This record gives sequence, C-alpha cells and structure tokens, in this order.
Amino acid sequence: MNEDKKRFRTGWISDVHLGTRGCNAQGLYHFLDTYEFEQLYIVGDFVDFWRLRRSRYWPQSHTNVMQKLLKRSKKGTELIFIPGNHDEMLLNFLGHYGNIQIVQNIIHETADGRRLLVMHGHELDVVTMHAKWISHLGEMGYNLLILLNGYFNAIRRKLGMPYWSFSAFIKHKVKDAVSFISNYENALIKYAEKYNVDGVICGHIHNPAIRQMERFWYYNTGDWVESSTALIEDESGQISLVHMDVMPNRTPLEQEKTEDTVEALAAIKMSA
Repeated sequence: MNEDKKRFRTGWISDVHLGTRGCNAQGLYHFLDTYEFEQLYIVGDFVDFWRLRRSRYWPQSHTNVMQKLLKRSKKGTELIFIPGNHDEMLLNFLGHYGNIQIVQNIIHETADGRRLLVMHGHELDVVTMHAKWISHLGEMGYNLLILLNGYFNAIRRKLGMPYWSFSAFIKHKVKDAVSFISNYENALIKYAEKYNVDGVICGHIHNPAIRQMERFWYYNTGDWVESSTALIEDESGQISLVHMDVMPNRTPLEQEKTEDTVEALAAIKMSA
C-alpha cells in the first residue's frame, strides 16, 4: 500500500474494459494506489460485458481493481459511475448506493467555477447506437489489433527498444479514423451547448485529449487498453492528463501468467 499518496480534488477514468485481455488492470491499480480523490468518476465501459458474454476472462488483477475502488469508497471517496455502451446494463440501476452513484450523465463544477458535462460519449456514435452489429464487428478487428500490438512490442523489447503503441499509430494514420475523431469532438461540443456548460468530459474513442475549442473545453480521459491515462483536477480547478506506463518486459502470454501477481505493480513507473 502506498502511504505517500497524491491527493487531488477530482479524478476521471474510463474505458477500463475489465474482463478483456488487453486491460492494463495492474497499471490502473497502481494509479488508484498512487492518487487519492474526493470524487472519482468512472466514465463508461468499466466492465466489458460485450466481451464477457462471448468468453469468460477475469484474472485476480481485475478483482483487485474492483476491491481497490470499493476500499476508496469506504474511506470517503465518492464514486460516480456513468455507463457506456459496453456496460449499458448498468442503466437499469441508476441511483445512489451508499457512497456510490450511477447516473446517465452529470454536470461537474470545477474549483474555478466551470461547469463540465460528464458523459461516456457513445450517445453521439451513430454506429454504436443504431447499428450494433457493425460495432461488434469493428470490436473484433480492434481486439485483433490489440493482440498484434502485444506481440509487436514483445519483439521490440527483445531488441532493447521501448514500448510503442502500434494500434494507436494505425488508428491515427488511417484517414477515416482521424476524420471520425475530429467529427466526434465537434459533435460533443455542439451537444454540450444544450446543457449550457463550459465543456465536456468523455471517453469512448480511446483518444486522450485536452483541447479548448473557442470558449468550450474538450476533455477525453483516454482508456486503459492502449493509453493508460486519466484526468485529474487540483484544488485550483486545473485539469491535467496523467499517463501510467504499461507493464514492461512481458510477452502477451507472460502477461496472462503474471496478471494476478500484485508484487508486479512495483515494475510500473509513472511517465508524467
């Protein structure tokens, strides 16, 4: 347990995808063990029920993350869950559960007085909302890309080269993906205008970002599959992006074998 925690007013994480092999559960555990918050928002796709319906994968490290969050709640951190498309069944359980709240979306007021709409973001993804079979097909291709990313980096490690996200590189080089991200960000800003807010905090597209668009702020938490990122707010209201390294020096098969080893957390180093 980390006794020298970094304390912040608010934190946001999303797209953890517990229940999948690509989830960096140990990195998230280390993040939760390093940072402490008054409020912590889980902005959708925390558990990947889509994947769990097809295959059961749940190592001890995923349980450790659940236990860590419940422990934080017991010690006073308010947990606010916002369901995404991969855990949309949680919409059937909206309400308060002790120090835990499940909401469809919510407006967060920062320490400097800004009002930010917090939502997962799949609501503006036409494919996800209206053609789920295409979305599931795309997910299969994405999972293959993540698998290839693991083997690609295993080769890089053997050559003494640092981690590099092949999947993120492909996503940002494909013209349609770049266009989609840009259109998605603009659509979210227009959507947020209806709520009379100063900006929006979301996830969904696995693309961490902090951008000011005219008078609106756009924040994306990123994910815990490719990016291993989170947003944090300090006591002055400033919001920053934090990146946690993936577990080094392991092939995909080694990752499965050691994913339930808590001691391996010591190998994680912060890069920001």
